[in-house]
Amino acid sequence: MNSDEKQDCECAPPQAEATPAGEHDRSLEESDIENPEASRMKRAAAKHLIERYYHQLTEGCGNEACTNDFCASCPGFCRMDNNAAAVKALELYKMNAKLCDPHPSKKGASSAYLENSAKGPRPKSACSDRKMNHRDLHPIRDDLKDLNYLTEEKVYEILDICREKEDYSPLIRVIGRIFSSAEGLVQSFRKAKHHTKEELKSLQAKDEDKDEDEKEKAACSATAMAGAVEGASEGDCSAQKLGPDEVSVDIDAVRRVYNRLLANEKIEAAFLNALVYLSPNVECDLTYHNVYSRDPNYLNLFIIVMENSNLHSPEYLEIALPLFCKAMSKLPLPAQAKLVRLWSQYSAEQIRRMVETFQQLITYKVISNEFNSRNLVNDDDAVAAATKCLKIVYYANVLGGDIDMGHNEEEDEEPVPESSELQELLGEERRNKKGPRVDPLETELGVKTNDCRRPLIPFEEFVNEPLNDVLEMDKDYTFFKVETENKFSFMTCPFILNAVTKNLGLYYDNRIRMYSERRITVLYSLVQGQQLNPYLRLKVRRDHIIDDALVRLEMIAMENPADLKKQLYVEFEGEQGVDEGGVSKEFFQLVVEEIFNPDIGMFAYDESTKLFWFNPSSFETEGQFTLIGIVLGLAIYNNCILDVHFPMGVYRKLMGKNGTFRDLADSHPIQHQSLKELLEYEGSVEEDMMITFQISQTDIFGNPLMYDLKENGDKIPVTNENRKEFVALYADYILNKSIEKQFKAFRRGFHMVTSESPLKYLFRPEEIELLICGSRNLDFQALEETTEYDGGYTRESHIIKDFWETVHSFAEEQKRLFLQFTTGTDRAPVGGLGKLKMIIAKNGPDTDRLPTSHTCFNVLLLPEYSTKEKLKERLLKAITYAKGFGML
Repeated sequence: MNSDEKQDCECAPPQAEATPAGEHDRSLEESDIENPEASRMKRAAAKHLIERYYHQLTEGCGNEACTNDFCASCPGFCRMDNNAAAVKALELYKMNAKLCDPHPSKKGASSAYLENSAKGPRPKSACSDRKMNHRDLHPIRDDLKDLNYLTEEKVYEILDICREKEDYSPLIRVIGRIFSSAEGLVQSFRKAKHHTKEELKSLQAKDEDKDEDEKEKAACSATAMAGAVEGASEGDCSAQKLGPDEVSVDIDAVRRVYNRLLANEKIEAAFLNALVYLSPNVECDLTYHNVYSRDPNYLNLFIIVMENSNLHSPEYLEIALPLFCKAMSKLPLPAQAKLVRLWSQYSAEQIRRMVETFQQLITYKVISNEFNSRNLVNDDDAVAAATKCLKIVYYANVLGGDIDMGHNEEEDEEPVPESSELQELLGEERRNKKGPRVDPLETELGVKTNDCRRPLIPFEEFVNEPLNDVLEMDKDYTFFKVETENKFSFMTCPFILNAVTKNLGLYYDNRIRMYSERRITVLYSLVQGQQLNPYLRLKVRRDHIIDDALVRLEMIAMENPADLKKQLYVEFEGEQGVDEGGVSKEFFQLVVEEIFNPDIGMFAYDESTKLFWFNPSSFETEGQFTLIGIVLGLAIYNNCILDVHFPMGVYRKLMGKNGTFRDLADSHPIQHQSLKELLEYEGSVEEDMMITFQISQTDIFGNPLMYDLKENGDKIPVTNENRKEFVALYADYILNKSIEKQFKAFRRGFHMVTSESPLKYLFRPEEIELLICGSRNLDFQALEETTEYDGGYTRESHIIKDFWETVHSFAEEQKRLFLQFTTGTDRAPVGGLGKLKMIIAKNGPDTDRLPTSHTCFNVLLLPEYSTKEKLKERLLKAITYAKGFGML
């Protein structure tokens, strides 16, 4: 205590001790309520009283015979630590508890402090005026200098004072100081810590060992609480022990504070400027000082900043938000996982706000810079950092959605190929011997994207189209494979890429693997004298395509499965076509038509859904299903589209998820509806339906087959209590157990080709379907806009105008025939027909010859017919009777 304060205390007349504690506060409230000076006196009085209670609880009054239960000098008093005493002091103030007189035996500074506090508020005098000038006339300035963190109540108190004075500069200074300080922001807006009796007892012994410096720190805590008389405690000064998924910040309080303050433009500018100053320091702390491992509460900083609903506004996009994203991207993996778990509890609207914040920054940076092959978007630190931050929100969106963590397919035990010396010499040693790449954040969280049935917001909202337009995928794929720290690859965040871009990345991966296998084959032929066979050659007869193809593929799968990863080269016996892609397309088309022929019996066709499902009663061997899986994998590997019609459950099973009741809706809609009605039935299931846990199915000849869903299932009735179990077991049997052998063989064949591919890493099940089957939407308008012309034709040529008028007039089936004739498939590629690069080239003057095509290169050779009618007649005949290949 300084000399001025002592002099003030001596000049002030003493107060009657009979006045109950807290009486001063009420009297001040009743009188001079509109007087700002009276309001300041009220706060000063409250602060003094709370400080008196604090010292009474920690040091006592000095009277060994004290009978006050709330005094440390009382013989029956239970000792407490300083922080608990600070909380208790506030409670005693609220309940107007008894205050002891300082005993004469109590000496020292604390006794003088108590004597000063005991006198309470005083009538104005010369001495008191002098003290008021020192302490009360500038309470904001003096109090806020020592304010190291904020609470909701403190913010509101300062805000009210600023409104009274119509001067917000004190609040702006406080926000600028606290929100630009990592230490201050981490300590701000903490949840109230309520001590239990057990905690207080365990802390008694520790309190006795506290030195005077620690006690003064706790006294500061009590003083700070006096500024928030009506609020809860400030919480512990030390770091609280948190659970793995708990945070110490009061998020609701932060949101309320932002709602109150962001309406004021000047205050909003303070948040903006503080963030610019804060972010580089935070980035440095996380990069070099390992601050999160020392204090997990450091995460509070990011939680508080991300609650600012104005982060996506233009003012933040230039400097503040990019800096903050760079800092946030440096968070260690455990911190990112903790943020994911916290944000997964947010609503869809809150997740969408954060997504829009990072997406706006990425889009702003993309459109404000001219990115190209020389100036890569990968080198923009702000875009890369924002994408990494978006990944945290993406996994929160997944984890907060409808999750199905169980029902995982058992992985096939794939033999690991031995690394040969030749492969090592060529640099072809397997990078991912344990399987395809897995995102480390997925591993930390223990959840996969495929576990999510329905996210909080659609996955499509995470795709950034402007970014996809400027991304140089060949360069990005290189960074993805090399995995260097100084080069960021957007393939590590596949959620931001559309299906077209990801398909291009997969195409590069497949092609590089083909070239790799080719190099190894050439070297083997030179060193070991083996026959040179750099391609996967299939020579087939058109009339026996299934027998020829499956026999050849079976031999390859048994002798050397690695050959399946060579480039496919198909030759039709007796035909002159050279396979540059088009012959392979027709090969797959014919194979699929044969395989899914209902007469073969490998797949069952559902008339209502127009979809195929595995036939549990099929006579075909497991090897036949393995070969079908190989065909499906080869189609993806060689970038060919297949006309297959599987329900989504098949693609989910290929990605490792077993079928469940929900999948029945696509594959077996009648059974799904029946089971749904069973679940919703309000009467007695046992008495009215008389179902047991034994079900019957018919084989291919119509004979009934009985199956027990549980042991002795025919004796277990289905009741209202166990009907959910019955439905789950029924769906599991239909979708998994009844076709277990067939599907495992099918998946094994598929993985023979795609095991080392980033397919699972990049694509979700619905994207796998798009990859295999292409788009069902045929937008010929988009095809016309992207078509190029050669040989003398232009977009303005008369015959070209007639051609497009004719094509647009075709029926749906005729349009599909035209696509089949020109490109080798009647399906649109991933991204639609606009992504199909078709060329129409002039093939001589008017003639009776039919149009021809190079399906390998999507080239249509069109003679310059004299009339529109002749053009239509010749074109229809060409696309209707198009079978086989020849040399032109």
